[in-house]
Amino acid sequence: MLPAAAVFHFPWEINSGEVQEGLSVRLLGRLVCYQPEESRATLSAQHASKEHQVVVHTLFVEPFNPIIGAQYIVLGEIENAEGVGAMVRARVLNCVDGVNVALLQKATNEQRSFFREREHTPGDAEQTAHAT
Repeated sequence: MLPAAAVFHFPWEINSGEVQEGLSVRLLGRLVCYQPEESRATLSAQHASKEHQVVVHTLFVEPFNPIIGAQYIVLGEIENAEGVGAMVRARVLNCVDGVNVALLQKATNEQRSFFREREHTPGDAEQTAHAT
């Protein structure tokens, strides 16, 4: 059986603890630091005038040619690491420099509201009303 599809999350959601350990995620951020000796990269994103950073474990995607300041999309799983907190163990790490971040955030929010509406269709409300 295949694992569930990774859900797009923002760095501020991962840092706030909204995302559980072991969950597959997609993440977008600007590469601000890469430490090859530790197989760690740090992605950053701004939200509500605050800079949010997420540590990415890069062992499974090395070697790669890091471009500091470029936008990257990561596909991986959330882990809790000592001294770091929530960390993403990358399975895929792609440079997507030039992507319109504001448009991607808007599309992600639209997709989330679509899935919320789909989960709460009027037919479901009628069925639960008849069941009681």
